[in-house]
Amino acid sequence: MSDYFDQRAKDWDANPARVERARVVAQAIREKIMLTRNMSACEYGCGTGLLSFALHQELGPITLADSSTGMLAVLGEKIAAGNVENMTPLLLDLATDPLPAQRFDLLYTLMTLHHIPVLDPILEHFHSLLNPAGTLCIADLDKEDGSFHGPGFDGHNGFDRSKLAARLEQIGFTNISSEIIYQVMREVDGTKVPFPLFLLVAQKK
Repeated sequence: MSDYFDQRAKDWDANPARVERARVVAQAIREKIMLTRNMSACEYGCGTGLLSFALHQELGPITLADSSTGMLAVLGEKIAAGNVENMTPLLLDLATDPLPAQRFDLLYTLMTLHHIPVLDPILEHFHSLLNPAGTLCIADLDKEDGSFHGPGFDGHNGFDRSKLAARLEQIGFTNISSEIIYQVMREVDGTKVPFPLFLLVAQKK
């Protein structure tokens, strides 16, 4: 999967829909959480950092983690070009790598989790990476019929939000809420189809 994203990294930001999606998700996060420059943050599955660039002026140090070296290379170029001082790229795959030493007040992820076949360990790692009372924000696809990625996709066809919330509660999250915040448009059999994207917010006990 990382090879796929490596190959697409250079042109990733050229898609205005991705830029708009990140902007909408950033605004939704702002409306749910009181962001401050004292908050440490981590974006998991950051890609080229579109979401973090939309939020970084309102946060303290941000670790941007991804398993794609190509995406992180583009991200590094963007950070240098913008003279951004509070964003640090990190090569990390929580499915195989040990947890980093840092702990965070806020952890957010956009359109990443549906690509991860075995999700439970990742959710448990998210809990471990957060400081007490830290906040998790998941923005991803609502449950769909598989037409978003099509045949052969080995991830999740979106998520049943009630089941995802129940699993997070079992892991040790509380104050869990979610809502649809955006429609991702994707062409299916020659027709543009909207796929709902939700934002789920949860707090570590």
